[in-house]
Order: sequence, then structure tokens, then C-alpha cells
Amino acid sequence: MSPQTSRTLRKPFLVARAVMIQHTLFSLPFAGAAILLETKGKPPLMDLLWILLAIFGARNGANALNRIIDSAIDARNPRTKGRELPSGKLKHFDLWLFSAFCLALLVFATFQLNPLCVLLLPVALLLILGYSYTKRVTWLCHYILGVTVAIAPMGSLLALTGRFELRYFVISAAVALWVAGFDIIYACQDVAFDREEGLFSIPARFGVRTALRIAALNHAGAAMLLVLWGIMYSTGMWYGIGTGVVAGLLLVENVLVAPGRLKHITFAAYHLNEIIGGLFFVFVLMEVYLV
Repeated sequence: MSPQTSRTLRKPFLVARAVMIQHTLFSLPFAGAAILLETKGKPPLMDLLWILLAIFGARNGANALNRIIDSAIDARNPRTKGRELPSGKLKHFDLWLFSAFCLALLVFATFQLNPLCVLLLPVALLLILGYSYTKRVTWLCHYILGVTVAIAPMGSLLALTGRFELRYFVISAAVALWVAGFDIIYACQDVAFDREEGLFSIPARFGVRTALRIAALNHAGAAMLLVLWGIMYSTGMWYGIGTGVVAGLLLVENVLVAPGRLKHITFAAYHLNEIIGGLFFVFVLMEVYLV
């Protein structure tokens, strides 16, 4: 096999790694849980297909754009200079092409749903295209990221019903606080770099100790909103256990990190949260189909 052929075959894997495609697990399980509870376990199959494709396109298109937009910053940051773009393993064109495909998939899938989803598509695109720039202007960037990820459950529910309900805002707020919380934790490792570069984050603005307290408050709020969401659907034992498991894992996440003890940040902020979404979805599955 020639080196050129080998590089071509490896490119999809490099793109998947660059956009951290596994982090679709942050938004997809909560969207799935919302769909199951809203439809009592009987989602329209074609709607479900288009919703899943839209979520995949939105999340991965957004992250590909984030890598492109931040490539110069990543190249200057010792922690991120080994990423696929700064290191030269991928070219900008590769991620532009992947992002264009993902965003086209999002637009196409949205047009297969209802008129409200189509009407709100520009809002979703604005968040997807714009959130990467927010850390250049405001330390609220973590919450804007949270709102962007929360498009998944909100959009899924709107796709099913074509209308807004209070319970849709509850799960969306829970997801937004959850994401903002772990993004604040993750940003604690870049405080010195962010300050030097003039970038905005809660850790850079308020210090690591205060930032970790804010992250913990966000996660406490997310757990309480999940409890409220379950009450709105009159859920039972399995949902209650699942919410307890999520709250416990969020507690572990916040206990693992402290000022001067940040070596577990990647595990706490990323790997644990990949588990949280999946476990929550499993318990919602049991709540819907075993009760």
C-alpha cells in the first residue's frame, strides 16, 4: 500500500478524532430520553430518523467549525498544538468539507420535519456557527455552548409536536447547565493561556476556586431540573434511580477536581460525562418499557 493510499484511508478516522465524534454522546442520549418520554416509547420512526440525522449533523458540523476557527489558537496552546489541524495531520479543507456535509445534512433533515423546525433553523445555525467566537468576547461562553448543545432535546421535542411546552424548557435548561458546568471544569486547565491570549472564560475571569464552585452549582441545578422534568412526566422508580445515578456521578466529577489538583480534569469533564448521558438514557428506556 502506497503512503498516499494509507493517508487517504486514515483520513476519515483523523476527521472523526478531530471533531471528537464520540462526544455526540453528550447531546444524543438526552434527546433520545426526551423523545421516549414525550411519545411514551412510541416515536414516529421517520421523524426519529430525521431527528437523529439532524443532531448528528449539527453536533459534528459545529465541532468541525470550532476546530477550524480555533486552529491558530490551538497551535499556540501547548495542550492543543498536537491536534489534527495544528499538527498538519489534516488540512483545513478536510474539515471544511466535513462541516459542509454535516450542516447540509442538518438542513436537509430539518426540512423533512415540521414548519416550526424550519422556522427556527436560522437560530440553530447562528448558535452552531457563532458559539466558537464567544470566548473571544465574553466569559459567558460556557453557557452559550450549553444552550447550543441543548438544541438537541429542544429541537427533538419541537420536531415531534410542532409547539413549545414548559417541560421542553426544563430538560433543555438541565442540559445547558450540565454542559456549562463541565466546560467550566475543562477550562480550568487553560487559565494562564487564556489570560495571556486575552480569551474569556469563567476560570480566567474569577479564578479556579470560584470557577469550580460555579460548576458545582450548575450541576446541582441540572440535577434538580432533571427531578422536576421527571415529575412533569409522572415518572416512577427507574427514572428516579437514573436521576440519582446522574446526580451521584456529577458529585464524583466535582469532587475529582480542586485547585492544585487538576490532573483528573479530562476524565472528570469528558469521560464521566460520556457515561452520564448513556446511563440516563438506559434508565429512561427501562422507565418507558418496563413499567
